[in-house]
Amino acid sequence: MGLVWFLLIGLAAGWLAGRIMKGKGFGLIGDLIVGVVGAVLGGWLFSDVLKVNVGAGIIPSLVVALIGAIILIWILRLIKKA
Repeated sequence: MGLVWFLLIGLAAGWLAGRIMKGKGFGLIGDLIVGVVGAVLGGWLFSDVLKVNVGAGIIPSLVVALIGAIILIWILRLIKKA
């Protein structure tokens, strides 16, 4: 069940990040990939780099995944411009 929640949160984070970053998103599969990779990136950033404990639950997980997905989209757009 944890994997299902992880994928659902990743999908929601990818979709939200696409809307926040003023884009059309990457489609269902693309948003899922961006959200899941963003969740991993956000988790690494918060726990290992910033040493912040965000707690457990759906909302903190979604916020961390959303921040990671926004950073990932920003990086992807920088690479696309180059």
